[in-house]
Amino acid sequence: MKISNVILLVAGCSLLQTQLRAETLDVEYSSFYSHVKKLDDPDTNALRFAFGFQHIAEKRLCNISSAKIITQKQTLPLTVEKNNRFTVPTDKILKIAKAKVVIELDDQANRCDMSVQLETLPSFLKTQYSHDELLLLFNQYQAFFDKMGGFLSFMMPSAEGLLFHFDVDESFPESLQALVDENGAIALSKTWIMQQKDLYLPYKPLRITANVEK
Repeated sequence: MKISNVILLVAGCSLLQTQLRAETLDVEYSSFYSHVKKLDDPDTNALRFAFGFQHIAEKRLCNISSAKIITQKQTLPLTVEKNNRFTVPTDKILKIAKAKVVIELDDQANRCDMSVQLETLPSFLKTQYSHDELLLLFNQYQAFFDKMGGFLSFMMPSAEGLLFHFDVDESFPESLQALVDENGAIALSKTWIMQQKDLYLPYKPLRITANVEK
C-alpha cells in the first residue's frame, strides 16, 4: 500500500472517531426539579415527568448514551430508557447542593433541545384496565392541570381524556378501531371513561399521556 493511501486511511479513521465521540450536556438539576416537584402530591403520584432531548431537524429524540447527577460529594447514575428518556429523583437537597445533570449524547448537543413529557408511571403499562384504574389515571391528570391552573385556569390546558401510545407498526382488532386516532394511539374521551367500561388491549402501551385541550 502506498504511503499516501495509508495517510488517507489514518485520517479517515481519525475523522470517524471524532464523529462518533459523544458530546456532553451539563444541565442544572434545578431545571429538572422545577418540574418534578409539581408531582410531589398524593393526587398526582401515578404520574411522572420523563426527560429527553428533541432533535431540532428530525422527528426523533436525540440518542443518550448515559446520564448522571453530579454533586461535589457524589455521582448518581440515572437509567436511560429505550426511548431515550430518563427520570430524576425529587430531592430538594440536590437543588441546594447545586447538582448538575450530565448527559452524554450520541448526537450534536447544539441540535438537541430539552423535551419534557408528563406520563404515567411504568407500573401502569399493561394490557387490561378496570374502569376504576382508568378513572384514577384520568383524575390524576385532571388534578395536575387544576393545580397548575390556579386562578388562571381559563388560560391552562385541561385533560379531556387519555392517550395510549404504541409502536407505529401495531395493528388493533376491529373492536378497538373506533378508538384509534390519526397518530395510531388509543384515545379515550372523558365521556368514554365515565361510561364505566374496562379496557382490554392486545399489547402493552409504550406510555399513557393525557389528551389535552385548551
